[in-house]
Amino acid sequence: MTPEPAYTRLNVDERRRQLLEAGAAMFAEHSYEEISMRDIAKAAGVSKPLLYHYFPSKIDLFKAAVAEKASELQGLIEPSGDGTPLEQLTRILDAYLAWIEANATTWSKLVQSTSALPEARDLVEGFRQRTMDMALARLTNGDAARPALRTTISGWLGYMDAAILDWIGHGDLPREDLRDLLIAAFVGALLTAREADPEITLDLGG
Repeated sequence: MTPEPAYTRLNVDERRRQLLEAGAAMFAEHSYEEISMRDIAKAAGVSKPLLYHYFPSKIDLFKAAVAEKASELQGLIEPSGDGTPLEQLTRILDAYLAWIEANATTWSKLVQSTSALPEARDLVEGFRQRTMDMALARLTNGDAARPALRTTISGWLGYMDAAILDWIGHGDLPREDLRDLLIAAFVGALLTAREADPEITLDLGG
């Protein structure tokens, strides 16, 4: 009898997907330094050479897994164009916080790894930059943002990350309350920016 293969034969896309999912699950449960390619290959049920065939290094696999999550999140926060900027922000935060609630460990591990892992920091900062650019474009109708407004939005994004980490860590604040808190902080930050620079004009709608 022909012996069974050591692993199930899959096409290239299916195999890459399987390895990405295995890697993402490992990175979500352990710090980057704690796991090896051997561990990931074992979790995926494949040989280490096969894993290296698809991903030449652990950092390549990590970056691919994180980039996929970032792309998924970016799709969630893309505004529909319906409603005022604040109404759109409410819908975006609802979707964003729901995703984080369902992927709490993955998100917190990613944010916490940014201090030690440049690749994670680059990916997170890239995601924040796209989010900030999108927010500024909506608030200013595409005009160039004044420095005080740009700095304010950047600071609010950092505040949001810290607030979400606290929310995940304690689990004692309803998601809707966190959303409303973030929106209130956003509006307050915008008003403060306009006080600092009266030439800031904002299109909040309604």
